[in-house]
Amino acid sequence: MKIAINKAHYPVTVLGPGKRIGIWLQGCSIGCKGCVSQDTWATDPGKQMTVAGLLSWCRRVAAAGLDGVTISGGEPFDQPAALSALLDALHFWREQEQRDFDILCYSGYPLPALQKKHSKIIDKLDALIPEPYIASQPPDRVWRGSANQALITCSERGKAIYDAYAELPLDSQPKRIQTMLDGQRIWYIGIPARGDMEALASQCEERGLHFDQVSWRQ
Repeated sequence: MKIAINKAHYPVTVLGPGKRIGIWLQGCSIGCKGCVSQDTWATDPGKQMTVAGLLSWCRRVAAAGLDGVTISGGEPFDQPAALSALLDALHFWREQEQRDFDILCYSGYPLPALQKKHSKIIDKLDALIPEPYIASQPPDRVWRGSANQALITCSERGKAIYDAYAELPLDSQPKRIQTMLDGQRIWYIGIPARGDMEALASQCEERGLHFDQVSWRQ
């Protein structure tokens, strides 16, 4: 089974509790206005890799410890078969090595639509953050891009970990964005508040660092 991946990073500390693997899938048919990850929208066969290869990478980078895996995009549910296979692989890893990490997934689809079409995939998650990003509804709770998005627990593990975060205010977390370098590219990971990315670009330009291309302005 192959899955289209935009990028994957470890450790990610701003998209769920603890030290996490972050996996961004490539391809999104929704295209929410104001999305900060527009580089993940296009369908790109060149971004495909095997689920087995991705799991091997996960095992390697998280050998020293792992609290969770966060899957985003792009739109993960636009690749339902691949997403399901990835979740099966993560469950196998968790059970085989008796790991205690959780699995959180983002989606821009409304929760009722996901429950109707992909209930079996939801059953493989510990937590889900659904609903489209709406730029006119600023974020007010942790790990969510707009106020319409809820944090849904999908398992007993998810309830034990995430119930305490469901209504936690955005400003309760001191860090919203982290930076990672990949060759000539800089990745900003997290959920920015309105105006954060423009302010960041402006501050960088004042210091002589100019962005040729940015994912939030394609």
